[in-house]
Amino acid sequence: MENKQLGHLYYGKNLGDLEEDDLDYLLKHDSKSAGTVKYSPEIKNFTLADHESEYPVYGSSDYREGAIDVYRTDEPWYLDFHFENYTIEKTKTRDLKFPASYAQGENDAETLVITLEDQEHELRLIEYFTIFAGYSAIVRSQKLINLSDTTVQIHNMMSGVLSLPTADYDFLSLSGAWLKERHIKRRPIEQGLTSVESLKGASSHQQNPFVALVDKKADINQGTIYAANLIYSGNFLSQVEVNEWDKARLSIGINPKYFEWQLARNEEFTTPESVFYYSDQGFNGLIKETNGFAEDHVIARKWKENPRPIVFNNWEATYFDFNEDKLLSLAQEGQKLGMECFVLDDGWFGHRDDDRSSLGNWAVDRRKFPNGMGSFAKRIHDMGLEFGLWFEPEMVSPDTDMYKNHPDWVVRHPYKRVGIGRGQYVLDFANPEVVDAVYQQMKPTISATNLDYIKWDMNRNITEAYSPYLAKINRPQGEFFHRYILGVYALYQKILTDFPNILIEGCSGGGGRFDLGILFYSPQIWPSDDSDAIEKLDILTGTTLAYPLSAFSNHVSAIPNDQVKRNTSLALRQDVSDFGPLGYELDITKLDDEQKQKIKSNIAFYKQNRRLLLHGRLQQLVSVDPSSNVVSWGVTDNQKSESFIGFYRKVAQPNSAVIRHIPVLFLDETKRYTVDDKSRVSGRILKNVGLLEPFEFNGANLETAQISGDYQSWMYHLIAKD
Repeated sequence: MENKQLGHLYYGKNLGDLEEDDLDYLLKHDSKSAGTVKYSPEIKNFTLADHESEYPVYGSSDYREGAIDVYRTDEPWYLDFHFENYTIEKTKTRDLKFPASYAQGENDAETLVITLEDQEHELRLIEYFTIFAGYSAIVRSQKLINLSDTTVQIHNMMSGVLSLPTADYDFLSLSGAWLKERHIKRRPIEQGLTSVESLKGASSHQQNPFVALVDKKADINQGTIYAANLIYSGNFLSQVEVNEWDKARLSIGINPKYFEWQLARNEEFTTPESVFYYSDQGFNGLIKETNGFAEDHVIARKWKENPRPIVFNNWEATYFDFNEDKLLSLAQEGQKLGMECFVLDDGWFGHRDDDRSSLGNWAVDRRKFPNGMGSFAKRIHDMGLEFGLWFEPEMVSPDTDMYKNHPDWVVRHPYKRVGIGRGQYVLDFANPEVVDAVYQQMKPTISATNLDYIKWDMNRNITEAYSPYLAKINRPQGEFFHRYILGVYALYQKILTDFPNILIEGCSGGGGRFDLGILFYSPQIWPSDDSDAIEKLDILTGTTLAYPLSAFSNHVSAIPNDQVKRNTSLALRQDVSDFGPLGYELDITKLDDEQKQKIKSNIAFYKQNRRLLLHGRLQQLVSVDPSSNVVSWGVTDNQKSESFIGFYRKVAQPNSAVIRHIPVLFLDETKRYTVDDKSRVSGRILKNVGLLEPFEFNGANLETAQISGDYQSWMYHLIAKD
């Protein structure tokens, strides 16, 4: 811009090849808005109040929320970063040290690296912009380097800002609570601030970093959507600010509340990466962008190429009440039905008979496993099954030696009262010694069991955030939350460096840390402690706006459901859980032969179609509105030759219409499809008229009705035939 700062011109629909005249026209800005302050006397008619900075600073003629705030002691600095130079990098490698996007080769991505300097304050700002072949996504991050002899404090440093020329959008967030995470919430924006955030030390059950600005008329297949997400798992802020001229500024990054970072001479701080997306094809266009980007450029690519195991988790079958014989009988029964990985959940260590003890003592409980965990794991492996274990590495119980011998390893302020949740405390993962001590307990068990799978849980958020370690090394307590999550990533790095083929499933009391930062290390995440199939319809619908279907660890559980006491059919539970990494979590020894045969048949079906059900292109077919009584989604392959479509109705309707259709827009009009190996119909009919809904019982059609009662489901299989 005229003041040598970096300005923003445009992000949206592809404009094609631009001529010099086009750029000149976009740059034209010869007037100044009324009621504004000039940036400086030297530049005529120039104010930052009506210019869109790429990385704005509050207070230098722009009074909107800034992207960066730096202080020297208690003095705020009004920074002025001038453009110096740029380079373009063709490679973007994957590094386990910190979660970030990556590229496979030189033709997969390009990164624009722009260097700016504030010479008066002796600070250097490096801005990174990465674009990826085939995607609208732009990934942004920043690095601040202190070139002066003065120690400064960062109070705010966001990861990305996007300016839009209008505010005619709804603000969409994925919000909720424990047992009902990532429900779609949508509300209009107007002059002022609209935001979601977390201060829990995790992305949280209540909010998610992902947000979108949605055209008010947008639906599943049309309309403009801008979205943003953060490749990060700690405290975040996602917000949009609308100014007096109805222009919107979307920003996302580490939550500046309770954040501070100290920079001495030549020290640097790098923000997590933000991701911005654009779609002009409604929610399904957005899903294509977000899901594909996460699978190709965040999650380790091998998990797209290697099949995910069908998991059998013992939790809802046994809880803490188990021994070797009980577990082996469950595993044997699961193996007969076709399950592939037996995961032993909570209760195998210390003297853990309930959820109030033994965290931080990761030694096997010899009462339950008299021959050790290695011996038990061998018996599981000898059945032809993979073996997994549950850990909650970030927590400690008061009855353990770790807690008693190292009181300074616990997150707590130095005052008398301190909160306790679920009978446990949070370990100070800002302290590298703590992280290493936890890993040194985990590593022998991982090695002895030849472990294939880890379920990593985290059941308590941080309160009274204070690190004795930071006090000891004389660092600001405002660094704690970020250093804590760096410690979490460090433990992931240790595990995956020593055991690169282990599959880690993220979990945080269910879905309390479902974000791109965790997906970088864990290709799938337990979406919610609510395993009820009807509730999962809304959770999956919201989640897949931002995260791929392959990330949604999807278990068939017992009825009545343990979280809501709802009774649903096995058919419904399997029809929902087949979309995503399939698992089972119920006492299969108590099922009758007919139920076991249905599970065995479904597992055989899933194995045959696993790749499509995990990695097929997902589209919503009816609506993403949580109030909708009907939910329908489908996956198709890249050639549009084969598709599976799930149809679900939450509540039965009396005297419903006999004939109803669902248009399936992702099919090929030029092809003919068989539907469930019965009907043969053209893609043109299926796209423009639709797939015939299963006949619902309407009070009179008992002989021809295909579905009835509450909680209905139907699975369609479409195959293109020459």
